[in-house]
Amino acid sequence: MSYFKDIAPIQFEGPDSDNEFAYRHYDPNEVVMGKRMEDHLRLAVAYWHSLAYEGGDPFGGRTFERPWYGDDMAAARAKADAAFDLFGILNVPFFCFHDADVRPEGGSFAESRRNLEEICDVFAGKMQQTGTRLLWGTANMFSHRRWMAGAATNPDPEIFAYAAATVKACMDVTHQLGGENYVLWGGREGYESLLNTDLTREAEQAGAFLSKVVEYKHKIGFKGAILIEPKPQEPAKHQYDFDVGTIYGFLKRFGLENEVKLNIEQGHAILAGHSFEHELALAGSLGLLGSIDMNRNDYQSGWDTDQFPNNVPEVALAYYEVLRAGGFETGGTNFDARVRRQSLDPEDLVLAHVGAIDICARGLKAAAAMLEDGGLEKMRAERYAGWDSDASQAMLKSESLDEIAARVEETNLNPQPRSGRQERVENWVSRFV
Repeated sequence: MSYFKDIAPIQFEGPDSDNEFAYRHYDPNEVVMGKRMEDHLRLAVAYWHSLAYEGGDPFGGRTFERPWYGDDMAAARAKADAAFDLFGILNVPFFCFHDADVRPEGGSFAESRRNLEEICDVFAGKMQQTGTRLLWGTANMFSHRRWMAGAATNPDPEIFAYAAATVKACMDVTHQLGGENYVLWGGREGYESLLNTDLTREAEQAGAFLSKVVEYKHKIGFKGAILIEPKPQEPAKHQYDFDVGTIYGFLKRFGLENEVKLNIEQGHAILAGHSFEHELALAGSLGLLGSIDMNRNDYQSGWDTDQFPNNVPEVALAYYEVLRAGGFETGGTNFDARVRRQSLDPEDLVLAHVGAIDICARGLKAAAAMLEDGGLEKMRAERYAGWDSDASQAMLKSESLDEIAARVEETNLNPQPRSGRQERVENWVSRFV
């Protein structure tokens, strides 16, 4: 019998359903702005939080008892069985994984790679059988003690080399499985103390590493996107991939801004002191929006709690920015979220995803309604309408500072401030959410 017992595949039953094992708002075939909802959201289950997380937190260890926990290949295969059972129950099109989530650590790098390739073959068979696809793969270069001082930015060149070999192996597997993206998450690419850190050297190492990743992508013919996931801190005091703006500066520095996009997480945006929609809007304006990790933080906690989303207005504003940027291409919505350590039962894991998927469906529909209504964009355009004149564009593009100053004096210019109408636009959003 499956770990998930007799839980039937989740079906759409509509908003009036009282069946908790049903979607009330997520109808994969509902057309939103000319596209099926499933094709807008491109939902994915995170292998690490759903299958590998053991229920620990910074103050306590494992609380879950899953039958696939273990450090051998038999346990890895059992975990894969449970994973694809879960994907089927939820009827989601994608999943994501780190290498360490799916295979045991070997006694050597070569053994770890062989373990990964063996599970890759298992995945390939299950993906062909079920139609589930890989949204993205990535390498866990933060959990093992070898990564305690970083991977690409490590002061030890042998760690850099091990990281390069690890990423190559994960890219090969992602490519083989038809993954649509490859993500680089620098969980420990940062510092704990400036006193023993060479910022210049570590930045050069990170730039060289990413350049090699991009070069290898083209060498093997990987058609997916290379994505970086921003995160400001935790566990490091400061991480080099702090936020969207910081990463854009890094990409420009090394000439990679046209080769790499971003996988943006709600929880990380909050830790950086931003809103999720801010990070998405900035990425969209820079042409860097690739994919998203959908979760939330507990605003009373100062760390990354990775909870499932439950706030429709927040989610609606996030998808508004995704839609404004043109929607997902290779990216999608990955639930980088975990059930609470007291939520022990298989049903808890299923229902956490069901609720989150419905929240995303509601948020997407609200965002689409706002965009189709056009009220926000009209008010935004009106606020900047003065810049559309030929004179304003000439001032911006061709006039010198002294020419502008002279014209101000000649015309006796005395501009008065105009209302930003913040409350009006906030009220407008409230009509839809």
